[in-house]
Amino acid sequence: MKENLLLLADAYKYSHYKLYTPGTSKIYSYLESRGGLFPETVFYGLQYYLKEYLEGQAFTRQDVDEAEAVMKGVFGRKDVFRRENFDYILEKYGGRLPVRIKAVPEGLAIPVHNVLMTIENTDPACFWLTNFLETLLMQVWYPNTVATLSREVRKTVTKYFEATADDSSRGAIDFVLNDFGFRGVSSVESAGLGGSAHLLSFNGSDTVLASRFAQRYYGAKAVYGKSIPATEHSIMTLLGPEGEKQIFRHVLDAYPEGLVACVSDSYNIFRAVEEYWGGAFKDEILKRQGTLVIRPDSGDPVMTLLSVFDILFAKFGFTTNTKGFRVLPPQVRVIQGDGVDHESIPLLYDALKEKGISAENLVLGMGGALLQKVNRDTQKFALKCSYAEVAGKGMDVRKQPTEMNAEGKLVASFKTSKAGRLKLVKEAGKYKTIAQDERLDLEDVMEVVFENGEIRKSHTFEGVRERAQKN
Repeated sequence: MKENLLLLADAYKYSHYKLYTPGTSKIYSYLESRGGLFPETVFYGLQYYLKEYLEGQAFTRQDVDEAEAVMKGVFGRKDVFRRENFDYILEKYGGRLPVRIKAVPEGLAIPVHNVLMTIENTDPACFWLTNFLETLLMQVWYPNTVATLSREVRKTVTKYFEATADDSSRGAIDFVLNDFGFRGVSSVESAGLGGSAHLLSFNGSDTVLASRFAQRYYGAKAVYGKSIPATEHSIMTLLGPEGEKQIFRHVLDAYPEGLVACVSDSYNIFRAVEEYWGGAFKDEILKRQGTLVIRPDSGDPVMTLLSVFDILFAKFGFTTNTKGFRVLPPQVRVIQGDGVDHESIPLLYDALKEKGISAENLVLGMGGALLQKVNRDTQKFALKCSYAEVAGKGMDVRKQPTEMNAEGKLVASFKTSKAGRLKLVKEAGKYKTIAQDERLDLEDVMEVVFENGEIRKSHTFEGVRERAQKN
């Protein structure tokens, strides 16, 4: 059931129509990443919020009735929620929201400290509506941040492939980082948003909903999230330690061809690799038309991986690629899914590189660290008013906090916001934010994507992916 839009705002927002200076007729606000972990932010996910919550008739008379009852309970008084504000939109616009939203094309990676989106009311009577929608629209921070994180991991992985793997293996990068995050997120909506954000940079995913989400909200023409048959510990421990070898036997019989992954640390990963995979089943594995992907799932990731690779190289042999690094036979690979996050990935590949092991031997699974171990401050997202009109006069608006640092000195805050109507331009290959009336020779990168209840610009998932991987 679709949520009531009129209940998707912070409670204090309902009082703002009274608190804005009398005579206010325009509120113009902008979204930016004020810094954070990564130097750029991939813009993604706004189209979902527009289609799911804002497009067309955004609310009904019944929604207003429900909101009125709920907000009376929230405030314990009748003079805060003003149903006439919403009735006005229903009567004049049929419930279509009189706002205009501009945004950068989804998939673009924009340096932090730049405008990504603007929103303003198109009806002077609805000046309060601009920032009433902040609570909902601010949630775009989440798919932006996951898309950014996934893209940064791809950059890291690519660096190690370029250093240690043959150029012919470059296509394998698409499947190096696999999304294992559905069970670790706080909602189904997060799985769809975050999971599809990951698919802008990689194809490996066990979050099936992500592919469907991309089709439903971005018209994806294909299923982008790919996976393979794989075991879990409930399968591997069913016959106890004495039956583990029998389970391994069954795994190979169940999928005699193609890719199959097997978690192998249920009891002793080193025995499993040496005695079972590299011993009893070695010849069969080397004859397979496909790849067995062995999964350690506990212990120190670096030390465990290095020991596992030592055993695998000793048992299965290896070739040396054109860059002088060892590569297992194509029938054997390793996936690390435990303790994987943005900080640990370079450590893993550095350790392999130091031991002369090519990056192409290893793929990764990332769960909560990909879809859940982020927050709004990862990239320091904020939506702030930068322009207003009061009593018919336009004025630039900004906040300029003075704060005390750890040494007890007063300094300007990083939270200082931008002022005026803004545009994002690209000059000499670099993005920068300037005033809307500056450099009229430079086109605004932002486009009108929503106006008065209608989506003015839609993006395809293919187009978003192309931009995310190109820039």
